[in-house]
Amino acid sequence: MIRILHETKINFIGNRKYAFVFSGILVALGIISFALILMGKANLGLDFTGGAEIIGSFQQPVTAQQLRSALDEVGLGKATIQSVSGGSLQNAFIIRVQGSIQNAIPETSFTETGKPTVNMVAAEGDKLADRIRSAIGERFPTNPFKLDSTNNISGLVGKQLAKDATWAVIFAFLGILVYIWVRFDFRFGVAATIATFHDVLAMLGIYFILHREISLLLITALLTIAGYSLTDTVVVFDRIRENLKQFRKRSDFMTTVNLSINEVLSRTIITSLTTQLAVLSILVFGGEVLFDFALALTIGIVIGTYSSVFVASPIIVEWENRSPRRVK
Repeated sequence: MIRILHETKINFIGNRKYAFVFSGILVALGIISFALILMGKANLGLDFTGGAEIIGSFQQPVTAQQLRSALDEVGLGKATIQSVSGGSLQNAFIIRVQGSIQNAIPETSFTETGKPTVNMVAAEGDKLADRIRSAIGERFPTNPFKLDSTNNISGLVGKQLAKDATWAVIFAFLGILVYIWVRFDFRFGVAATIATFHDVLAMLGIYFILHREISLLLITALLTIAGYSLTDTVVVFDRIRENLKQFRKRSDFMTTVNLSINEVLSRTIITSLTTQLAVLSILVFGGEVLFDFALALTIGIVIGTYSSVFVASPIIVEWENRSPRRVK
């Protein structure tokens, strides 16, 4: 196996208190961000809020500001507009508008006596997409807009997606706990689960600070990083288990854990770097559609590697110091 580091003797566990402080800040940030997301005070994507997404291109050049000005005339000035370029794409844009009461449209209904009433309802799905296309056509009558695709999601669908995503994350964490518990030890399982929670919350907090869009792509990235981090943690735990014979005979537990981390450090760095190269290629060349997903993975790989060394293993050591027992 290729090794980029040889015989390292870094005292990772000795510096665990600094790591705990740093991780505590990340987790607190993640919890606050999660609470704000539940309150709807985050940059939620159409997957959760409902609305419309239109991808299309003009025959002649148009700036994002001109397009926003056209949408502003019909009350859609808060739309997210992204210019897309590269390859065969010319003068192309991705337009996303959330279906909210700010984008309300009049809807006429009739009472039992036949009297008409007008109510302002949130524009969602096809209605919102039609409104966007109409506004573009009126503002640029001599510059045809070619529609490539539309994505319409209602608010009810968005709520169901949010519920399903929450259950997916919960079941993933339960599966992680059971897997590590069966393969290693209950304490290892708890430590791995805490480290995975740490990774997810840290990613969520950083993403919230960057004001990036919270969408199903982010949920996918979170679950992907949870699996990646778990794999890295299992490698460290496996080496700890192999070295426990030394612990029982002539060495203390903290020294054994430190030795195990240093022994797999080269493998951890190589795995992280090679994975990061693949993700960075998506980040740079994947375009606007995949940018947020690749960015989340880029951040998550760094955090996942950090947690396997400075979170999961130190928790085992602290637990053993406070409540000594024979570990499997």
